[in-house]
Order: sequence, then C-alpha cells, then structure tokens
Amino acid sequence: MTGSTPQSLLTALGFKRDYSRKPTGFSWRRSKWFVIYVVSLALWTDLFLYSLVVPILPFLLRDRLDVPQSQVQGCVSGLLAAFAASSLGFSPVIGYISDLVSTRQAPFFLGLLVLLGSTALFLLGQTLLVLFVARILQGLSAALVWTVGLVLCVEAVGTENLGKTMGGIFGFVAFGNLLSPPLGGFLYDKTGNKGVFTAAFAVLLVDFILRALVIEPRISERYESHFQSPTQLPADQAYDCVDARTTDHEETSPLLPGPIRSFSSDSYTISPDLPPICHKIPILPCLADLRFLSSVFLTLVQATLLGSFDATVPTLAQEYYGLSSLHAGLLFLPLGITNLALGPIFGMCVDRFGTKVVAVGAYSYLSLSLCFLRLLQPGASSQALMYGGMLGVCGIGMAGINSPAIVEASLIIENYYEFNPSFFGHKKPYAQLYALNNMVFSAGLALGPELAGELKQGIGYGNMNAVLAGVCAVAALLSYRYIGGSQDRNAPR
Repeated sequence: MTGSTPQSLLTALGFKRDYSRKPTGFSWRRSKWFVIYVVSLALWTDLFLYSLVVPILPFLLRDRLDVPQSQVQGCVSGLLAAFAASSLGFSPVIGYISDLVSTRQAPFFLGLLVLLGSTALFLLGQTLLVLFVARILQGLSAALVWTVGLVLCVEAVGTENLGKTMGGIFGFVAFGNLLSPPLGGFLYDKTGNKGVFTAAFAVLLVDFILRALVIEPRISERYESHFQSPTQLPADQAYDCVDARTTDHEETSPLLPGPIRSFSSDSYTISPDLPPICHKIPILPCLADLRFLSSVFLTLVQATLLGSFDATVPTLAQEYYGLSSLHAGLLFLPLGITNLALGPIFGMCVDRFGTKVVAVGAYSYLSLSLCFLRLLQPGASSQALMYGGMLGVCGIGMAGINSPAIVEASLIIENYYEFNPSFFGHKKPYAQLYALNNMVFSAGLALGPELAGELKQGIGYGNMNAVLAGVCAVAALLSYRYIGGSQDRNAPR
C-alpha cells in the first residue's frame, strides 16, 4: 500500500501516464483557459526574473564583486548580452527538437528547472564568471519557455484565435516588466540579496506547481482517444485541431476580419525541388519572402530598443542624478505602465486596421520621441522626473510595436502552410517560427545593450538615442513597403 501511494500521486498529477485512467482534475487541467494561464505565468516568470535584476546589476557588481565604477557599464551590458546570446544559440535546436518529441510538457518543465538553477547561481555567485554562467542558463530557460510555451497556446486555441491569445498573454507579461524593476530596486535597497531572491524563489514555486498540473493538448488527445470510438481521428491528426465541442462563435471568428480576396497563390508556392535540409526545417524557404524578413527585422528592432533601455536607464540614473537602486527601478514604471495599459489597445488596432497602420505609426512615433531624450541634462530631482516622463512618452511607442511583427509573421506562415500542404505535411511549423522569433528577439536583446553601451560611452546618451531614432525611421519605411500586404490577410481555407 505504501509503495503504491507515490505511484498513485504521479498518475494523478500526470507524470506517470496511464491512459486508461484520467488524472485528477482532467477537465480543468486540460482546458484552454488553464493552458493559456499557465503559459502566461511561465512567460511572466521568465521576464520577471530577467527584469528583477536589471536595476540592481550596477549596485550588485559594485557592492558584492567590487567592480570599479569605470567598468560597471561594460559588465552590465555584457551580462545582459550573455542572456540574449544564450537564448539565441539554443533557440534553433529547441525549435527543431520540439517538433520531433511526442510531448511539449517535458521541455516546458525542463525550462523551469534550468531557471531554478540559474537563479541559485546568481544568488550565490561571488565571481563575475559565475554570474555569466547564471545568465547563460537563464537564456537557455528563456529559449525553452518561449518557444514551447507559445506552441502550447497555438495547439490549445487554434490559429484563428492566435491574435486574441497573444494580446492577452503579452498584456499579462507586460505586468511582469512593470512590476519587477521597481520591486527589485526596492528589495535590494531595503534587504539586499536576501529579499530579491526570496521573491524570485517564491515565484518559481508557484510556477512549478502550475506547470506540474497542466495537461497539454497532445496528452489530452491521447486520453480522449482511449475513451472514444474507433472512428475517432488519430491523435497525430488532432494535435493542431481546435476542440469544436467547446468553441463558441466568438472564439472561432477570425481575429483579423475582412472579406475573402481572390489572389494568385504564386507568392506562397514553395518549389518541391529544394535541398533536403529545407524539408527537415520547412521554415527555411519562407526566409526568401521579403515580407517575412521585414517582420523578422521589426522583431529585431523591438528587442534592440528594449535591451538599450535595460542597459542604460539604471546607469544613467546613477550617473546623472545619483539615484539609488530603488529610484532607478522606479524609472521603469512609466515604460511598464504605458505598455500594460496601451498594449492591448494597440493589439485591437492590429486586428481592426491591420499590421501596416500600427507598425508604421508606432515606429514613426518612436523615431520622434527618442529624439526628445537628447534634451536630458544632469541635475536635480526635477530633471529625473522629466526623464521619467520622457520614458513614458517612449513607452507609448513601445506598446505599439508589440504585436505587428509576430502577427504578421504568423499570418505569412499560415498562408504558406495552406498553399503547400504536401511540403509541410500535417504539422504546421509553429515551433520553428517561435524559435526563430525567440532567436531574433534574443539577438536584439544582445545587440541592444552592447550597441547602446558603446554609443553612450562614445558619443553620449543623447546622440545614442538619435541613432536609435534613425533605426526606428528605417523600420517605419520597411513597414510601409512590405508589412500588411493585402495578400497576407486571408489564405484559402
């Protein structure tokens, strides 16, 4: 009896698969809302722990490791870049493997364990090398969570609801970006390392419980097929399907409405005479599409801007205004608040007016608002308040660039899949798409701190923002030329 208790517990939680007996709470643990909630919390946790240490890095390097002040900016940029470079390197491998393994939950859970290890190393590390190893492990965790997590959402809700789902997820994730920098600064200022990492491990505990409870769509289909009649569709054909029995009219209506257009499929036709590697990694032929490449470039610009803010706001707050880690963290609030409040609204605009209008408008706005940061001067608290206000102005544009790139890329990949069923088979390459998206985003997070740090030290903070404004202007022009073409709106079903 004693020996059977752990087995029963593992079966109830779903770690030990017995398809003749559904796990406890099967109906709500497999439900779409719970899958979306668990994935949202996983992404939130990843971003929360990433941003939690951003405002305290300059102070941690100085207080714990005695890094000279002249080297702090370079070390901060290097630590941020190490995270991004790790995520960039691991993403393609994870995207390829996740399309081959029979379950998404295993790599999804592995990402949490790696994140736990990286957080422990960051807490205990007494050398710069250990901190770099911790950031590399955190980058691996991010690659696992963001690639596999977004695929879980697609499998749970279907492609028709992808826009609405992504809008909800990124709105929730924005809350982590809003909360963690000021919280990290406050905890470090009041309690030091102890408070910061107590909060980190508390969040990880909640995330651990929820990831253990969730039942992914693939596993759910296997349980269901055991109890269905022989006429039930095979599980491998049902993975990408939406459960029509629980889908209402609102959920099945397209997120990007509009009349069905008649157009040639030539722009989406993939030649069958391609090298074998293209059949193994079917997203590769899509990289020849300038529209798809433009959406990828927009993702790179978005992440580069985020990385530049992360790397320069805390150091500028310390250098210009002598702010503590707490007050340096508070400067992230205007960016986070505008993202949280306006991100869903801009997402609705993408659904209503298309990706082109929002992308062109947001990047044009950013190219102007970044120029205003050239007006900043060292000074008293009034100057610091003006800096916070200017960051809030920039946050409006940052909220606008959240969704156009990923929505556009998803639409293009969906159209390629619809027009080339023999090339793709029954599996849509969403794991590879989100792996590529994570690679590019990570590249931007690596490029942003290094570019901003070098420009800030070389030509000054104001001129650094002028360069970034020019990059946004280029993104606006590319968006006007390539993003949101009429042929991307609806593919034949």
